[in-house]
Amino acid sequence: MFEYLIGQVTDITPAYIVLENQGIGYAIAMGNPYRYSGKEGTVKVYVHQVIRDDAHLLYGFEKRQDKELFLKLISVSGIGPKSALAIMANEDHSGMVTAIEAGNINYLVKFPGVGKKTAQQMVLDLQGKLGVFVEGDLFAPVEEEATSDSDTALTEALAALEALGYSAKEIKRVEKPLKALEPQSTDEYLRSALKLLMK
Repeated sequence: MFEYLIGQVTDITPAYIVLENQGIGYAIAMGNPYRYSGKEGTVKVYVHQVIRDDAHLLYGFEKRQDKELFLKLISVSGIGPKSALAIMANEDHSGMVTAIEAGNINYLVKFPGVGKKTAQQMVLDLQGKLGVFVEGDLFAPVEEEATSDSDTALTEALAALEALGYSAKEIKRVEKPLKALEPQSTDEYLRSALKLLMK
C-alpha cells in the first residue's frame, strides 16, 4: 500500500523509529533505527506494510534497494518480516548475496533465527535471483559523526541487538570488543557489533 513516508523522526528506540507526518506518528520497525540519529529536517523512509489480524506493522528502509532485498527475503519459506529485518541489519548485504549464490550455508546460519533448514531454503529460493544486488555499491553505509556520550551509544546498540533477536550470550560476546573501540555513535557501535557477530 505505501511505497515510502516523508516526515520528521521524533523518536528512536532499539527496534523502531517514530516518523511524524501530518501530525501522525508512524512506528516503523527497522534493522538499525540509530541510522537516523542526529538527522535534522525531513527524511524519506521506504516502507513495507504487513497487515495481521492483531496488528498493522510498518517495516522501514533507508533505500529502495534495501526494501527490494527485504521483499526477496520474506518470500522465502521460514523467514518472516522480523527475521528478514534482523538479517538486513547487518550491512554486509553483498556478502549475504554472495553466500546465497555460492550456497554457503555456514555463513547464512550466523544470522539470528536462521537455522540450517532455513539457510538451505534461502539458497534454494533465491540463488540466481539476487544478481542486481551485487552490481555497484548499492548498500554503501551512510557516514555519521560519533556522539559524545559513548556509554549511552553502546547501551543503545546492545539493546538494538536484543531487539533484532540476538541472545544474551551473543551480545555478551561482542560487548567487550565494542568497549575497546574508540567512542562511536550508536549506529557505528551497532554496525561494528553486527560485523563481529558474523565472524
